[in-house]
Amino acid sequence: MKVYTRTGDKGETGLWGGKRVSKADLQVECYGTVDEANSWLGFTRGLLKSPRIQQLIPQLQKKLQILASELASTPEGILKLKEQVQSEDIQELEKIIDLFQEGRHPETQFVLPGGTVGSGALDIARTVVRRAERLVVRLREERSLREEIVQYLNRLSDLLFVLARVEEEEDLVQVVKGKVLAHLEIEMGNALNLNMARKLIGAAETRARALGVPVVTAVVDSAGYLILLERQECAPIASIDIAWKKAYTAVAVRMPTHVLAELTQPGQPLFGIEATNEGRLVIFGGGFPLMRGNQVVGAVGVSGGTVEQDIEVGRAAVSAWEEASCN
Repeated sequence: MKVYTRTGDKGETGLWGGKRVSKADLQVECYGTVDEANSWLGFTRGLLKSPRIQQLIPQLQKKLQILASELASTPEGILKLKEQVQSEDIQELEKIIDLFQEGRHPETQFVLPGGTVGSGALDIARTVVRRAERLVVRLREERSLREEIVQYLNRLSDLLFVLARVEEEEDLVQVVKGKVLAHLEIEMGNALNLNMARKLIGAAETRARALGVPVVTAVVDSAGYLILLERQECAPIASIDIAWKKAYTAVAVRMPTHVLAELTQPGQPLFGIEATNEGRLVIFGGGFPLMRGNQVVGAVGVSGGTVEQDIEVGRAAVSAWEEASCN
């Protein structure tokens, strides 16, 4: 079956019931405008962020098709229609309006249409429905029409106004929620947790392999409690305790252990500090605090090579932490 029939080439169209009228006829303008509103609703559905409004739109479209069919019919054609918009449909629209209005503050001033793409499209659909309503009122002055048609269009425009405001609000909520979740994901991704400790130790061990020296690497939290400790194959067993204590020391004194070593020399202000804290403080280089701004959030300690090698491996872990914190 071909889409084109050529029957409208002279500017006329057929009504349901057999009568042919001018395409400029007010009746044609009425059901054509309802069809326009229906098309806008279809377009709008793909732009909406609110799932519950998306689910509602097809129901409204089906009712508009039924209403347009009646507007496109002759009195004889109306008698053959299987379905018409009824007062129950109008009451259903009112229930939906009340449902979407629950918990919302009523508008106390004029609203600018189109706060979001979805709400803007709903506002356009609303104005088209309003135009259809005005045209139908004009048509009713010329011929008999059921009151339910005008009433349905009136309630539908009210509903679309409410839906546009709800869509705008829910879209804003989703945007804010998305930003909060993204921020939390960044925070969690940059937190000194077990996953991050694995990354830091991985960076340290990569550098240790490049130097050809097996090491033990420990990561502790801001209180000095161990998060993770790994010993590369052939790393000295004694380095297990030393690496952990280097990390603890870096947290406790809030400075790298090689810096602390300089301050503990005879005549320096921290001379003899390693004898305190039940021997838990280590003044060999290889312990580094992990900073977030001015806050110490944990530390890494490395042991197994020379002091210089432990410092270099420890700095690789610190660099990995700083890179993660910047992302």
